[in-house]
Amino acid sequence: MAEMCKRPGCSGTIVDGICEDCGRPPLGGPSLVATSGAALAAPNLGGSAAVTGASRSSLTGRSMGSSRRSTRSSQHSSRRALGGGLIELKPIVSMDPMLALMADPTVPVAKRFCPGCDAKLNLEKGFCPQCGAEYSFIPGLKAGDIVAGQYEIKGPLAFGGLGWIYLGWDKALSRWIVIKGLLNAKDAAAAAAATAEKQFLAAVKHPKIVGVYNFVTQGSESYIVMEYVGGKTLKTIRKERGPLPVTEAIAYIHGILPAFGYLARMNLVYCDFKPDNFMLEEDDVKLIDMGGVRRVDDMGGDVYGTKGYSAPEAGENPSFVSDLYTVARTLAVLLMDFKFQGQYEFTIPPPQEQPIFAQHESLYRWLLKATHQDPDERFQTAEEMGEQLLGVLREIAAETDAPKPFESTLFLGDPGETATADDPLSYRLLPALKMDTTDPAANTIMAASVVADLNQRVAMLDRAANQFKESYEAPLRLASTRIRKADYANADKALAQVQARDPFEWRVLWYRGLSLLAQHRGPEARATFDRIYTELPGELPPKLGLAMACELVGDLATAVRLYDVVSRTDPAFTTASFGLARSLEKRGDRAGAVAAYARVASTSNRHIEAQMAACRALVKAETAPPGEKELLQAGAVLEALALDTYELHSLATDLLSAAVCQIEARAIQANGANQILGHPMETRSLRFGLERELRMCAHLAKTEDEKIALVDRANQERPRTLV
Repeated sequence: MAEMCKRPGCSGTIVDGICEDCGRPPLGGPSLVATSGAALAAPNLGGSAAVTGASRSSLTGRSMGSSRRSTRSSQHSSRRALGGGLIELKPIVSMDPMLALMADPTVPVAKRFCPGCDAKLNLEKGFCPQCGAEYSFIPGLKAGDIVAGQYEIKGPLAFGGLGWIYLGWDKALSRWIVIKGLLNAKDAAAAAAATAEKQFLAAVKHPKIVGVYNFVTQGSESYIVMEYVGGKTLKTIRKERGPLPVTEAIAYIHGILPAFGYLARMNLVYCDFKPDNFMLEEDDVKLIDMGGVRRVDDMGGDVYGTKGYSAPEAGENPSFVSDLYTVARTLAVLLMDFKFQGQYEFTIPPPQEQPIFAQHESLYRWLLKATHQDPDERFQTAEEMGEQLLGVLREIAAETDAPKPFESTLFLGDPGETATADDPLSYRLLPALKMDTTDPAANTIMAASVVADLNQRVAMLDRAANQFKESYEAPLRLASTRIRKADYANADKALAQVQARDPFEWRVLWYRGLSLLAQHRGPEARATFDRIYTELPGELPPKLGLAMACELVGDLATAVRLYDVVSRTDPAFTTASFGLARSLEKRGDRAGAVAAYARVASTSNRHIEAQMAACRALVKAETAPPGEKELLQAGAVLEALALDTYELHSLATDLLSAAVCQIEARAIQANGANQILGHPMETRSLRFGLERELRMCAHLAKTEDEKIALVDRANQERPRTLV
């Protein structure tokens, strides 16, 4: 029986570890921290080049952003909701497959290269003048031919470095099929590649990958019979429309990543991914042309790749990580026009040249990480890559649509802590990391987490770290507790020990950032959180930590931008809303600050705190004295709160006092038609209200001296009367 998705509001089924509808992993699955991880019927293979060399995969290192033992799949695999259902995309309507046939099945002169030495050739067939290899660029099959007594050839669809692609009709099963043969039957390397395909491609079964039906021969030539995929290649869509909208392009790339996760689990590398090689079929994407696929441990044979897409090391060492590099390069090509085969063959243009990166910083950082020159610094798994890309998509989609909150696999939600006036940038306002429940010390750590005495907790975690030498959680949680105790030196020692074991353990950076923030070491905290942002560009907490560090050092422009991104994407991160408001206040933007406080929902435990902070912002005179509009707005907010607390009555005294001052200074006109807290906006009435609020404060004051001072002030504020 199929497993049903248990996420609220979703009724999809779990397929290959992913919900068909919402595109998320099942609830209750292993933590990502815990485990570090027109119809064109066939591909256009033009532009591929064979690179001879060994292809042993070397995955000894991990990027700092990769999960240490990740096997969790978080990619979207639904045929009905590309992009995790965050955006709506129009499906491609399938057309008559016959319309996809090549009108002129002639290989252009510009694409004629010797299969032996890669020399430029002019004739359609003959012998290479440089190496003497025999070649032919003429299709071996023509319309009407019957292959293996079953497959009727309708004509050629495409050609490329690995072979001709034909449209065919399966007479036995009455279905359209695609038949792939050799571009040059005299090419030994191409023949070897075709033979290798026969050995493992039949075992490749995935809804995101074109299916291989059969292997047949016709005379001395062999052919692969594959599933017919209707729709359009992304190359065709890109050519027709130019650069794609950013959310659409991300949805397509995110949608194809499960295919690469599957290939990696099969120990296969695709090698030659590009817009030509995946198609939009109705409302889903599918990986096509398996011609360059090889086993990751294959020591010989040609490695096929395309300039501008292939990783620097792919020619000698194709790996799962170099495959992911091609995925990122493909996204870049779908998004923008740039010299991807020239000036930027192995790099990404800067934001100064590409406005899309200036607008979407997280996307830029994602591409930088995904295409890093050092394979160890890239995303290490398709699951990790897709998780971060989905986070980037949520962020971008939230810019023009409703907020896109989601449950992170790495972090807990906003802690809901209330900031104090003397430490509004406390590190404890940041979300905590989720714990790896498979860690050998997990039970001890959970027991320690409920111990209130920090010294006792440190002792328990210290013993766990010594007892479970393989544990990463124990020393990390030990460091976290030492930070809580302000024992920063010993916290850093614990983190250094973890980093010595694994230089790519990004959680070390996170706890180090918390420690630096706690010590108010702004520049260092900023640099640390900036690194985490690049490692985890799809996560909100690193952006929030960076925003707090920027506010600490006085870079309010960056703080405002980052706070806004976090708060807009997920308003549940109330720390971001407060930080945004606070930073805007510092910049003199009273209206913006009030609007930021309004982002804190009425269901939040910080709603009242936000409303009172908005009142203070409206009443404050540091930047500019409040006008009538601000005073009335503050009054309406306080009345709506309807609280009987010292804090509220104290704020009411500030509001009424400010109104009296503004009227007496003739900055605003007395207007009995308007009321503040039930008192007409006239000096006498407002002073009676001020007296009342001061006496309420005195009644709720904690000390006798404070009571006396408040009563004295109330007597001073009371207007003179005849009694």
